[in-house]
Amino acid sequence: MAMLFLWHHALWLLIAVPMLAGTYVVLTRRQSPQRLRYVGLGLTGEPSTSRDVIKRHLPALLLFTGVSALLLALARPVLVTSTPAEQGTVVLLMDVSLSMAATDVPPTRLDAARAAALEFVRGQPKDVRVGVVAFGGNADVVQPPTTRREDVIAALHALELQRFTAIGNGLMGALLTIDPTADVPSGYDIFGIGRAPPGFDPSHADDRRVAPVKTRKTYAPGSYLSAAIVLVSDGHGTMGVPALDAAKRVADHGVRVFTIGVGTLYGGVANVEGWAPIHAEFDETMLQKIAEVTDGEYFLARSADKVRKIYQGLGRRVIFERSEHEVTAIFTALGMLLAVAGAALSLLSYRTA
Repeated sequence: MAMLFLWHHALWLLIAVPMLAGTYVVLTRRQSPQRLRYVGLGLTGEPSTSRDVIKRHLPALLLFTGVSALLLALARPVLVTSTPAEQGTVVLLMDVSLSMAATDVPPTRLDAARAAALEFVRGQPKDVRVGVVAFGGNADVVQPPTTRREDVIAALHALELQRFTAIGNGLMGALLTIDPTADVPSGYDIFGIGRAPPGFDPSHADDRRVAPVKTRKTYAPGSYLSAAIVLVSDGHGTMGVPALDAAKRVADHGVRVFTIGVGTLYGGVANVEGWAPIHAEFDETMLQKIAEVTDGEYFLARSADKVRKIYQGLGRRVIFERSEHEVTAIFTALGMLLAVAGAALSLLSYRTA
């Protein structure tokens, strides 16, 4: 929950409140103990107890608080809330590089991530669209976003290992899956022989690359709450679009990336048919930076059970609905009520003085 103001420049008027309070303090201090009688606020002498202090200064406090509320009302306050959404888009971005065959997270890094992803998919609200993008050396849209859970589950079961690791390509592929019109970094083949998302026309990619920067609308990181990317990887990239450059482009679209690092401190050994045993490193630093840049979160999974628990925790946290409610009337009513209460107490104090 947060508060924003449609006419935020009006907040400068709040400077008047401490000025009024300072004037009030100066005037009250100038009165001598014997002659202290501020008629409008019912001040009749030096207080002997804290109760007297409260009684004598309460009218002024209510008045200043009421004025503050009225000035805030002039700025048109809006209450912004975010709640778990029943609709939205989640893209599962799965690292299928050879290093994901390492067995330091049994049975393998990929199998552990896949099993947890299946539970995640089954637990999503029925109207949330889920897509699957795999990446090795290139991105591959295995399953465009859909509400058909059986299609997503089949796509996860069909994941196959690939050579190389291009985390940046994967991020761009996931972003293009959410928004096929997103600009593409020049000089990189994002999809290679992999499948591109529906609506993506590579023939227009050059037009987007050379578009003046000032014409491209950017958003605050994490501001687009109706879509999110869940990246599962061991974090060790070897080629493609620099991962942080891709993360910044994702952040410019307001899309958050939740990163899950799968691996152990000293890495593991990947045994892939047709290949000599490979020592698979684990690098969580890049995954942490990607999450930070996009206003997402990073999670470390050193076991299959931990991967599953992370996915369970993410179940209703990745997609939100943002709602805005202007509360100007509430601030106005509160300000009027406090001001009237302060005036009434001041009048009462004057009559009883």
